[in-house]
Amino acid sequence: MSTKQDAATPSVDPVADPVDLATIPEEELLGLRLSELPLRIEGTWLEACITQLYEELKARNIPFQPRCYLADEWLTPENEPVIGVPFYLAHPRLCKLQKKMMLEAEGDNHDWCMKLLRHECGHALTYAYDLNRKRSWQRVFGHPSAPYEETYRFRPYSKSFVRHLDYYYAQYHPDEDFVETFAVWLTPGLDWRSKYAGWKALDKLLFVDKLMASIAGKPPLRATGRQLWKITSIRSTLRRYYQKRRAVEAEDFPEFHDANLLRMFRAAKADGETRPPLARLLQAHRKTLLTTVANWTGERRFMVNEVYDAVLKRSRALHLVRDEPDTVAVLQLATYLTTLMMNYRYTTRLRGEL
Repeated sequence: MSTKQDAATPSVDPVADPVDLATIPEEELLGLRLSELPLRIEGTWLEACITQLYEELKARNIPFQPRCYLADEWLTPENEPVIGVPFYLAHPRLCKLQKKMMLEAEGDNHDWCMKLLRHECGHALTYAYDLNRKRSWQRVFGHPSAPYEETYRFRPYSKSFVRHLDYYYAQYHPDEDFVETFAVWLTPGLDWRSKYAGWKALDKLLFVDKLMASIAGKPPLRATGRQLWKITSIRSTLRRYYQKRRAVEAEDFPEFHDANLLRMFRAAKADGETRPPLARLLQAHRKTLLTTVANWTGERRFMVNEVYDAVLKRSRALHLVRDEPDTVAVLQLATYLTTLMMNYRYTTRLRGEL
């Protein structure tokens, strides 16, 4: 959802034979390049979603219709007033593969897709009208030249930002703060004045309302742009694409903790294990572990609890037991949780810098 930086577009070999995505075996499918996938937006459910976006803009008297194309993920290339939509949403077989490989297919239903389209539309609109160059915009949201980091720290209870996409995305960057605010403003039937009454975020919504009135009826300064990361230009195979994605997003997968937990503890024996399960110990010392780790790391209890719950779930799934006394096992768990949270505190990654 954050904007991507510019990149060169490689040449593409022509597709030799037609591919039936509905019947091709998975191994063969994973061997295809993204540029070989016979996909288009026209004739799919995405076309209706994009048409709805255009109608929402028209209803607000904004004469801009950002061009949408199939890309490797949700994106708006930097300074280009166009929208990239993930390729897998254009075919149910690819959507199913995406869920298998990445646990979810972002935007795979109408409401979710519309939220993401409104978000990306905010980026495209910014570039079409040079909105973030306005001093008034920068006074409200901050300077757009602030660097985009790989991850970010958020305040889950802050009322200075709207709540549109998950993970408090408005707190990521000044540009994201604006587009999330714009997306809330654009959403049909949403009474944002009442919903955000008493919030500092309401001032941002009122600013966006005034800003949109200033461009109403005016044609964009730039109506179209380069369609970067378009799938017809990507030679990577689906297999390689998912290998890279899973490596980058390893922390989002359930098995992230498995290797470390299995180094400290062991799986129960199938033939009548006598040692008590690790999950029972985790539950018994939950309050102590959460309080101790939060106090010593200075990290919010909210984040410590998120990681604790993940460790507890994997301990159950792996049927872990411990051979050491309870005191030793608790110390190991406290050390592990503290290490994760210190990594997060200084790098915003549980595993530290990549």
